[in-house]
Amino acid sequence: MRRPSLQQTARHLGYVTLVVDDYDRAIAYFTGVLDFDLVEDTPLGPDKRWVLVAPAGSDGARLLLAKAANEAQAGRIGDQTGGRVAFFLHTTDFERDFALFTARGVCFLEAPRQESYGTVAVFEDIFGNRWDLLELKR
Repeated sequence: MRRPSLQQTARHLGYVTLVVDDYDRAIAYFTGVLDFDLVEDTPLGPDKRWVLVAPAGSDGARLLLAKAANEAQAGRIGDQTGGRVAFFLHTTDFERDFALFTARGVCFLEAPRQESYGTVAVFEDIFGNRWDLLELKR
């Protein structure tokens, strides 16, 4: 149930943090393999950067690639959701993207399947995070 609001304001999800072990490796993967755009890469200190990536042409939420700063954070790389699918990459051409990603070495954990909501297959990124490649039914 939606709560009443005092103001009618627009909201959207801006950034989602993805903990990584290396900025450049993460940028290379997301831009070179998954065809994301590098939106921003700003140095914040000797070993810290503000790195945003997003699917090419997307105006939705961006991934903030955050390099693990300690052992606790490093222990979460690839397992931020306890083995569940963490991210849902929507596409309007599942077959094209599945073929392209497969050719680029993306590790799909299952064959594509048809669900009531669309076509989907689970893959892992280079850090071990699980993603759904998903084409929703129109």
